[in-house]
Amino acid sequence: MNETRDTVYLDHAATTPMVPEAIEVMAREMARTGNASSLHTSGRTARRTVEESRELIADRLGARPSEVVFLSGGTEANNLAIKGLYWSRVGADPGRRRVIFSSIEHHALLDPVTWLAKHEGAVIDMTPVDRLGRILIDDLRTSVESDPTSVAAITTMWANNELGTIQPIAEVVAIAHAHGIPVHSDAVQAAGYVPLDFAASGLDAMTVTAHKLGGPVGVGALLMKRELDATPLLHGGGQERDVRSGTISVAAIAAFAKAMDLAVARRDETSARIERLRAHLIDGIRRIVPDAIINGDPEPGADHRLPNIAHVTFPGCEGDAMLMLFDAQGIECSTGSACTAGVPQPSHVLLAMGYSDVAARGSLRLSLGHTNTRADVDAFLAALPAVHERAFAANLARSGS
Repeated sequence: MNETRDTVYLDHAATTPMVPEAIEVMAREMARTGNASSLHTSGRTARRTVEESRELIADRLGARPSEVVFLSGGTEANNLAIKGLYWSRVGADPGRRRVIFSSIEHHALLDPVTWLAKHEGAVIDMTPVDRLGRILIDDLRTSVESDPTSVAAITTMWANNELGTIQPIAEVVAIAHAHGIPVHSDAVQAAGYVPLDFAASGLDAMTVTAHKLGGPVGVGALLMKRELDATPLLHGGGQERDVRSGTISVAAIAAFAKAMDLAVARRDETSARIERLRAHLIDGIRRIVPDAIINGDPEPGADHRLPNIAHVTFPGCEGDAMLMLFDAQGIECSTGSACTAGVPQPSHVLLAMGYSDVAARGSLRLSLGHTNTRADVDAFLAALPAVHERAFAANLARSGS
């Protein structure tokens, strides 16, 4: 929570405040000197901190320490996963140029995939989703089985960042592995809220990042099976299995490990508490704005949706207008849209689910986290009637109705 002003922060899916324990660890490590690649005493001390952090993160995610590759965050991890796999697979077999991905991926995956199509000759194959925002597994199976030898890789996020809808990862892996196709999943939103077991999942690669867990911005990890061959994006000192060169941030990695440790230890308690807050939020929204539409899977649980995200469409309102009106009241949330060059665009996630352009523009994402209380939800609900009324009236005036 921002201590400098009376702010209600409901945008934890974008980033969540660092937990005090991670701040303490990071501050302590920042006061020390040592490059983890150096051979002297300070370097070996730094290396020990990194490797102990790697072991802890691996244990909490059901992976082997050697499978944890540290880098700058989720975007770099996704780029390394999809570009690295593509280049490696095409290098071994030039016929494997097809990349299969879901239509609701975060732009940290959508953009690398479309870049591969534009610059590297990739053939991109987008799997559609249903009205809950879950991939149509039969469509994926049909796509794969139409020509499995042409597929370089499949990537499907674990939980959607706008809706919180959880994807059928086990079924995706089963379809892919029947044909020897590697699978990557962006698990950035899922980590800390649902159990993640890399080994049990069968995934070949998985992305996580610290700042969604209460750790610092600027550090994340790509979990990669040891036998997975991925072409590096960066070349230099050969750090991190020679797939991610560059001097690693010991302090950030140590704080990442601490945040991961606490998030997993507190997961069940935190998820249950936040689920109750979400239910209170949804009940209030429905009471105040009866025609509001709650998007995504209505069922809670690790096979359905995350406990912390409520994605709501307000018919007759512009989401961006509501966001700014709430912000003026000290309540921070986000829209379901991506803003490109300052021009609001409808959410590609809602469009993929079959929503109209108008409906896709009229949505808010309200995401809860470890700092939120019932008072935060009540503050949002208290502000909602006036915000909704003003946004609805403004939209009527703009449309000339």
